[in-house]
Amino acid sequence: MKNLPETTAYLSITQQSWQHGKIAGEVRASTYEWCFEWRFRQGKLLVKPSLGRSLIVEPLTRFLERSDYQLEPGGNYEFTVRSDF
Repeated sequence: MKNLPETTAYLSITQQSWQHGKIAGEVRASTYEWCFEWRFRQGKLLVKPSLGRSLIVEPLTRFLERSDYQLEPGGNYEFTVRSDF
């Protein structure tokens, strides 16, 4: 099987509100950096800036859907993106 490219994405949680149904933070992969807001009750992910956003939205959404109840403000996490940034 051919080796697929991989990039490690690093995630920091800056805010969390179960009452408002959202988690906010920052994510970086390679030379890209984004701020995000995950509105988990609505299943909606907002990512800014738009530069490179299409590279991170799908893998970040999968990570957040899988891990949102385990994430804590001030926490640092990482996940693998099957792409070379």
